[in-house]
Amino acid sequence: MKRIIVIGSRNVNKLREIRQILAGLPVELRTLRDYPDAPEVEETGGTFEENAIKKATELADVFGEWVMADDSGLEVEALGGRPGVLSARYAGPDQNDARNMAKLLAEMKSVPENQRAARFRCVIALAALGKLLFTAQGECSGRLAFEPRGRNGFGYDPIFLYPEFGKTFAELDASVKNQVSHRARALQEFRRKLESYLA
Repeated sequence: MKRIIVIGSRNVNKLREIRQILAGLPVELRTLRDYPDAPEVEETGGTFEENAIKKATELADVFGEWVMADDSGLEVEALGGRPGVLSARYAGPDQNDARNMAKLLAEMKSVPENQRAARFRCVIALAALGKLLFTAQGECSGRLAFEPRGRNGFGYDPIFLYPEFGKTFAELDASVKNQVSHRARALQEFRRKLESYLA
């Protein structure tokens, strides 16, 4: 029998990545789209790990199923780690991907290329009935471009340059990005830990 795991997200791009990397495991993946009355969990933690654990444990209590939840974002060295846990809502109440990127690029406008180091970080938590089972983490280092490039991906992908390929995440094919991204690395660790749990 397959183990039900609820993915604590409605983000279709994120769901696609998770399904690709966890393919072949004896699990039935559901999402918050399968639970229209699911509560919104406020991300009040000061770290990605705190937010991921909070979402996973609170939703596991609600559903009575295993829940995996993640928190991720971009940390820019020249800005002391901002936007960090505020990545998804960096531009304020009327945020969207374009506005978040525009705000970040405006703040970094006068910063030279050799000082534009940035990294994506992701923490995934798995919980069951309010109890944390484990967390997995991944990160990917690069630098900020001066303007958006590429049409793939989401979030800050168009302005995150991956040095090894000299391209932004939005210029990479999904199959390539899903081997090197912060979420891919966290999911690969998550998959290894989940396999031992399921065994």
